[in-house]
Amino acid sequence: MSSSTHKLGTENRELRTDISSEILTAAVLTVSDSCSRGEREDRSGPAVVDLLTKHNFSVVATEVVPDERLAISNAIVLLCQEARVIVTTGGTGVAERDVTPEATRAVCDRLLEGVAERMRAEGAKTTPFAALSRGVCGVRGKSIILNLPGSPKGAAESLESVIGIIPHALQLLSGNTRHD
Repeated sequence: MSSSTHKLGTENRELRTDISSEILTAAVLTVSDSCSRGEREDRSGPAVVDLLTKHNFSVVATEVVPDERLAISNAIVLLCQEARVIVTTGGTGVAERDVTPEATRAVCDRLLEGVAERMRAEGAKTTPFAALSRGVCGVRGKSIILNLPGSPKGAAESLESVIGIIPHALQLLSGNTRHD
């Protein structure tokens, strides 16, 4: 692990940043009845993969499942064994079959309410419909799970609003909790 020191302003405070040599792994799970049946092309999953790749994440798995709680929960559990960040897209709205938040809560050890709040707040800057998102974010073991909206634009905007804090959260989950 390498570290660097940066001076902040004219004061003698220093900010120490540790750069982990750990590879940032991610998996993308698209939740969609029509995509899982092959009736519609998945556009959100690839948009999320592109954004993760641009931010130096290695996408190790992609999967599409129907809007079924058990299928979603099982996929998240399995993907947590392969990747440190699991990003879901779809199933976060208010429609009857939108059950991604419930499936995610069922497998999380803890929720990250502030992360979901930040995504909704940023989304509200471009659409009032962001308030209808019920997406949650949480932790399972040493993995972070993020629920994004199903539209490619909404998914990318939501992820972009929080992607900068994810590496730090992963360091914390790995036990790097020093405050020097």
